[in-house]
Amino acid sequence: MLTLSTDERRALRARAHPLKPVVMIAQNGLTDAVLKEIELALSSHELIKVRVFDAEREQRDAWLVSACTALHAAPVQRIGNILVLYRPNPELHVERPTPVPARKAAAKPATGKPVPTRSMPAKPVAGRRGIARNAKATGFKPRGR
Repeated sequence: MLTLSTDERRALRARAHPLKPVVMIAQNGLTDAVLKEIELALSSHELIKVRVFDAEREQRDAWLVSACTALHAAPVQRIGNILVLYRPNPELHVERPTPVPARKAAAKPATGKPVPTRSMPAKPVAGRRGIARNAKATGFKPRGR
């Protein structure tokens, strides 16, 4: 079982606050399948929350200690039915090289028609909402006047 200093524990509690529980321990208790799920979650997240259903305080404390010793993790916190476990994963902190951006193709000389920079406004249609309905804008000529 890992041991943490009080400053490390405080920082991990702050990081764990917004997390949701990813593993649940129910009526069958801390089985091998549950330990395997905790192992998978710790290997991918480092810091996890585990929710315990239907257990007394002593039982929850015992499960926290046994899970931490079996998985070489550190107990961070236990509040009510929530257990917080931490195991550092060096693979998550590996510095990856930044990708070098590919070179852009050389600009080709423009041939033919120039490309318009903005689209031309559409012709207004008589009788449509939102369009000016005067004779100048639409070309509409009223009858009999």
